[in-house]
Amino acid sequence: MASSNYIINPLNTTDAEQLNQFIIDNSERLKRYFPITLSNNTTLEKSIEYIAIKNKEIEEKTNFTFAIRDKNDQEIAGLMILKKIDWDKKQGEFAYCIGSQFEGKGLTSFAVAEMTKFAFDDLGLKTLQIMAHKTNLGSIKVALNNGFVWQRTSLNEFTPVNESPLDMELYELYNEK
Repeated sequence: MASSNYIINPLNTTDAEQLNQFIIDNSERLKRYFPITLSNNTTLEKSIEYIAIKNKEIEEKTNFTFAIRDKNDQEIAGLMILKKIDWDKKQGEFAYCIGSQFEGKGLTSFAVAEMTKFAFDDLGLKTLQIMAHKTNLGSIKVALNNGFVWQRTSLNEFTPVNESPLDMELYELYNEK
């Protein structure tokens, strides 16, 4: 599967049914690290509302939630999110998820590379971050594949639903331009 067959772009209202199905199909994968996204897409109506909220956030430049999708049939393969944007520090954090059938094919690394260009070139950000749990080897590989460098372990950084807080590994990439 060539990443050239995929694009990253905003969700459209016409994506609601497919997004809802993507979330349901991958709910086991998403429940630990994407509980809010999961709970906001449990029904078609919620997915319609979620897309509207995400597009408003793009307009307001507070968060950028994009679909990773097949160029030909527009199938959603995953989500690519730029969040926690601090315009004063010119910094943002990536979050991403990929459907189980697309895992291990380089799509997430492709999406991070594309979003990095967007964040640096179009938004003028200077620092990008990725937070990953030490057991999430796929996410760590994506960070390293894109030139992100491990900075530190952030203690009690993320608390999954009904679990104790987790320490997360912080990776950063700097725009040298």
